[in-house]
Amino acid sequence: MGSAEPIAIMEHFRVLEFDLHDALLRDLIANFEQMIPAKLNSENVDQVNDGQGVYQLFFREELVYIGKTDREAGLRLRLQRHCGKVRSRVGLNQADVSFKAVQIYVFTAMDLEGALIRHYKGKKLPLSWNLSGFGSNDPGRERDNSRLKINHFDSCYPIDLEMLVHFDCGDGRSAASILKQLKDELPFTIRYQSSSPRSKTPHAELINSSISLPPGPISVRTVLIHIASELGREWQVTALPGHVIIYREERIYDHGVVIR
Repeated sequence: MGSAEPIAIMEHFRVLEFDLHDALLRDLIANFEQMIPAKLNSENVDQVNDGQGVYQLFFREELVYIGKTDREAGLRLRLQRHCGKVRSRVGLNQADVSFKAVQIYVFTAMDLEGALIRHYKGKKLPLSWNLSGFGSNDPGRERDNSRLKINHFDSCYPIDLEMLVHFDCGDGRSAASILKQLKDELPFTIRYQSSSPRSKTPHAELINSSISLPPGPISVRTVLIHIASELGREWQVTALPGHVIIYREERIYDHGVVIR
């Protein structure tokens, strides 16, 4: 049997196999290692570009969360959202939370978030806020009574109903109007009954109510007490660990506290 033909070496042509994912991951890890965390506050977050990228959150200097965002959501907006969430929780000092962020221009469909999580998990870092509910949105009506684990973010740091809000004083504001303002301004979810299951229009009784709030800054709890008083016993205002719900019901929630 004859020997194999030698592969011709051409000076004018080569094949380069480049692993973009691994190269980007290596550069990303190196960048994060060189960076110094900044406090997660509005002043620092406002300095971040509003592009796509990945970021890390630290609690008392321990890496606890890795996240990513696309160009539409943007790093600055996502970090502002986290900043508000941290600020609105009982037992969580905003000064204890810091962040690093890297904007990435080439960001295809690569799962950089998952790759970073696997990398740091391999280094025995717990990343305790990942998979703990920290980055979750409104869980939805069907999960209001879900049993939370003891290490769930909402269990560890429930929403702060003593946060102060400001309203234009005056008589005759509807519960729907007040609740919309709370929903727009608060960094946690306020969900209330609509006119029908698929409608975004508030229930007629929320629209037709009339509530007078005391002057000056008042706590979220005080606002909810006024709403509950106006709506009456057929309605229930319930504070859950991570959000508030207002429905025409009488129901016991495992983790809920009825506000009256």
